[in-house]
Amino acid sequence: MPQPGYSAAMLQIFRSALCKIVLAGLLAAIPPGAHAELRAVLVGVSDYLTLDADLKGPANDVRLMAEVLTARGIPATEIAVLTADPTDLPAGVTTDIPTKAHIMVALANVSSRAQPGDTVVFYFSGHGAQAPDQSGDEGGGYDEIFLPSDAAGWRGDVGAVENALFDDELQAWAQPLLSRGIKLIGLIDACHSDTGFRSLPNSAGVARGLSPADLHIPDTAPSAPTNSTPALSGDFVFLYSSQSDQRSFEYPVGTSGLWQGAFTRQLAEVLRSSPKAPWAQVLAATAASMQQGSTAQMPDGEGPMLAETLFGTPAPQRFPVQDGILQAGLLQGLNPGDELSLYASPEGGAAIAQVTLIQVNARSSTLPQGTPNAAWAKRDQPAAPPSLQLAPPQIADPNDGFDYAPWIAALVQYPNQGPADLTPILTQGTLALAGPDGQLDPQGPNSTPRVTLQDDETTALALKRTLTAAAHNLRLRRLLASVAGRSLTAQSPLKLDWQRKATTGCANPGQPEAIDPAKGVQPCDQLWLTFQNSSGRDLDVSILYFNADFSITPLWPRQGLSNRLAAGETGRAGFQIDQNSPPADEDILVLAIQVEPGAARVDLTLLADPAATRGAGDWYSNRLNPDTTTRSFSTKPAPLLMIRQAVRVRPAPQKPPPQGDE
Repeated sequence: MPQPGYSAAMLQIFRSALCKIVLAGLLAAIPPGAHAELRAVLVGVSDYLTLDADLKGPANDVRLMAEVLTARGIPATEIAVLTADPTDLPAGVTTDIPTKAHIMVALANVSSRAQPGDTVVFYFSGHGAQAPDQSGDEGGGYDEIFLPSDAAGWRGDVGAVENALFDDELQAWAQPLLSRGIKLIGLIDACHSDTGFRSLPNSAGVARGLSPADLHIPDTAPSAPTNSTPALSGDFVFLYSSQSDQRSFEYPVGTSGLWQGAFTRQLAEVLRSSPKAPWAQVLAATAASMQQGSTAQMPDGEGPMLAETLFGTPAPQRFPVQDGILQAGLLQGLNPGDELSLYASPEGGAAIAQVTLIQVNARSSTLPQGTPNAAWAKRDQPAAPPSLQLAPPQIADPNDGFDYAPWIAALVQYPNQGPADLTPILTQGTLALAGPDGQLDPQGPNSTPRVTLQDDETTALALKRTLTAAAHNLRLRRLLASVAGRSLTAQSPLKLDWQRKATTGCANPGQPEAIDPAKGVQPCDQLWLTFQNSSGRDLDVSILYFNADFSITPLWPRQGLSNRLAAGETGRAGFQIDQNSPPADEDILVLAIQVEPGAARVDLTLLADPAATRGAGDWYSNRLNPDTTTRSFSTKPAPLLMIRQAVRVRPAPQKPPPQGDE
């Protein structure tokens, strides 16, 4: 949490935080019109034949990715989908079951068909894990593995997890392709981390990763001696669903009964609508829209092709209407409350009606009764964010001896009416508010925010105060994400540079050094951001810090100062991490709106305080008010650039005690 008295911060989002999943698949730019040169292997493992580890989302994930990739120009005949449920896949794709043998055959087939200049996409959705290093390339540590449907536990006679897909095998497949001038794209919705934190029963999210104990890997299992293995070389990029020490999750999609990987769902929406933007911006837009409560999951990416543009062309942002049914739904980014214009002719022309969606399913939406016949629809405005929803409360340890009756009585006033945003967990006499995944203290003791009683407060009043702050925090995140990223450009309009100054005793800052706050900062660190308007047009820039305790701190502009940057102008902002900050994953949102010369200034930091939103624009203010019922098609939000920077606050490393004389 930043201390007041400094000003702002911001980011380059494509190096942000959450579970990194090793893989060797990747990404690239393609010559226009070369559809036959785009190929893909998509693997989705929902059902495990031996392991008690079934998932609900991967079969849906590969279906969604197949739809998006065909829409962007990959011929269905060049897509191999390995899934146990091939229903509703695009016509023409090749299908098989996702066992290890069939995965290896699919990889061999695409390798034999690919020619220099082609692009190959490898996508995996399912469980990941770690196992003792077989080749020595991990320095005596652990290999990252993917688990096909026939993966089993540890086999001591061979010293490996049976039927696992090892990172070494993927590298052995990928490097010959790269050496032949073939570009690779890797999209991974799985993770390998075993962080040791718990997911309580009945949590809304399910983690995609198994621990060594789940696979019965003995603690004494040896790793191979250290051996130097060359890194991949060539044209590639990896997009990971989260960082290497965190997990990736799948969630239910609204009330549709469908489950999707959090990363896959948001990535698909960005890929569906993005023009020729660099992959780094695609990653940034995906990360910015992944707002699942307080779940700490932010995608990561690496590879020499991050600066290159993605392949193909975006799907038209218009949705067909057939017999009064809109052929798009939750998986196409629509939500109840979205406002649409309807058109009678496929060629466009004047809108014949405006409607507000009420019933939205996974892939279709029912238009209101009395709607005139239309050929297609276009979304004008996103819905106002939904109200805060709580999961049923849980007791971490029923035998801990504390009386939770007052907390339980207070929670009765907040019934669950939809997918949960937060999970109340009663622990050690207090109430913690975990994310929808139900993870308690994932980053260390007290890293999940607690409801604290202030002077003369009852438990009911303390809970109301905290949930009011949480509701505003989540509504603002979702509102900004719904507006941002609609018009990605070939070059980001802001150039950002982060620096850290370490301090001694929270004073006496040292020399600045370059840093990515997502890689970890410590209490008392000073963080400084220099940002430059490189867009060629005026920008109104606002920076907000979203604290783990649900409070929101405005960072830039300082009160009363202008936040408008002319083309080429530079701003600088800084803040200090509070010395009492517990371990936490927090976020900074850097917001920029292009404005015309002389236009009224838009300062979005005013949205941090729900009682003081004048100057942020009526559209934002109205949408943040859950009681607002008036919606207007005449006013629309200006295109918004949002860059999400993770800030991972971690304790300072403990210094070893001094050694005495022998």
